[in-house]
Amino acid sequence: MPGPRGLPIVGYMPFLRPNHLHRQFTALAQAHGPIYKIQTPSKLLVVVSSPALAREVLRANESTFSVRPTSIAVKILGYGGMEVGTLPWGPDWAGLRKILVRDVLSNRALDTCRALRERAVAAGIREIRADSVGKPTRVFDAAFKLVVDSTLAMLWGGGGGADFAAEYREATREVSQLMGRPNVSDAFPLLAMFDLQGVQREAAGIEKKSKKLLDKFDEILSSVIEERLRAVEKRGGNGRKDFLQVLLDLNRNGGSDGESYVTTNQVKALLMDILVGGTDTTSTMLEWTMAQLVKHPDAMSKVYKELNEIVGQNDIVEESHLPNLTYLEAVIKETFRIHPALPLLVPRCPSRTCELGGYTIPKGTIVYLNAYALHTDPQLWEDPLEFKPDRFLSVEDDTKFDFQGNNFQFLPFGSGRRVCPGQPLAVNTLKYVLATLLHSFDWKLPAGTELELEDKFGIVIKKMNPLVLVPTPRLLNLELY
Repeated sequence: MPGPRGLPIVGYMPFLRPNHLHRQFTALAQAHGPIYKIQTPSKLLVVVSSPALAREVLRANESTFSVRPTSIAVKILGYGGMEVGTLPWGPDWAGLRKILVRDVLSNRALDTCRALRERAVAAGIREIRADSVGKPTRVFDAAFKLVVDSTLAMLWGGGGGADFAAEYREATREVSQLMGRPNVSDAFPLLAMFDLQGVQREAAGIEKKSKKLLDKFDEILSSVIEERLRAVEKRGGNGRKDFLQVLLDLNRNGGSDGESYVTTNQVKALLMDILVGGTDTTSTMLEWTMAQLVKHPDAMSKVYKELNEIVGQNDIVEESHLPNLTYLEAVIKETFRIHPALPLLVPRCPSRTCELGGYTIPKGTIVYLNAYALHTDPQLWEDPLEFKPDRFLSVEDDTKFDFQGNNFQFLPFGSGRRVCPGQPLAVNTLKYVLATLLHSFDWKLPAGTELELEDKFGIVIKKMNPLVLVPTPRLLNLELY
């Protein structure tokens, strides 16, 4: 198999650029082809960068490429490895994923919680109006608060007060950071040895930090569950059908199939999955989308025009408006294309020695699917580095570039049976929060500042420097919120 030549003993590790691995892997694909190897002392890495090979890994041979390497942080914070995203392929994974898809994240379940989400987002808009109008505001922070509060509302009605919500947001932020950063060194063990990212210093206490944070998170989740159980026992139910109640019903009674029981720890792990798995990614993608819109005022004007036509100046954005915001969806897709949230998707290991692209892949090899390379390949996309949302409007078949991974040149959430189960919730939340922020406010760069779009590699690809914008009221009557 082709690949870059490394050094004796250490292989190619000294040449890796940790902050831009997705770009470096893309350049290596241009030199070595759509499948190549990177040798390290401890692991063989294989990088795949073509739609045909991605299909082999994600669909044709997905049961073989089903193992996902996990970090110590993920194992601890996922309640001993119960996290759906990294749980090994098998009955336990299939059962929990079915519960998520059928009982928790189905369209019916999401519709049931619609009012809870809308109330939480409206409260966040009122807070921006009161505290941030005319002031430089970090877009990620504003988005993160809206997304977390919206998700909390769906999980258990968002009760607990402002202090509780703030504590939960901070815990969620810490979990996201802890789960994300160490995986880079887990997948590339020698990064710690060479200390290319300061990984050695940062990861020295990772197990201790993870256990301490789990205790904090578990205390919050346990108190919420106990409070709900007391309310149900006292009143025979509290009328809510939020995610927590769905999971507690499964804990007590099983699912509609008479089975699908979940343990209390599985309830907690699923709640953690939903909250942590989507909030950081969704907030990051909202920041990237806002950055692209500010950089391309013609696209921003089209978004405002669509919002005026579909929602109007005397109404608020409701989720029922979202299917008609077709240009906004094209903007979101174009942002996912240029800035894929997971540029290398989630790494996989074959459960047995197999063949891929005519090459033998030993069991235990770490296989990366370079979504960034697929999304910016000039043979697949015209002007691939240009921001052109209209490219998604000119496609006659709406399913050609959907978010489910049915087209292997556009894989924002992966594909196959291990496609992200939270994709419908993530896309809905992103579109709703983004539409509401844009409908309510104009967003401009602070005077004397310039916009840059430099990124840095991680499990979720972030802006190198936070986006700071100044919101000013856009609605004729902000009291609508």
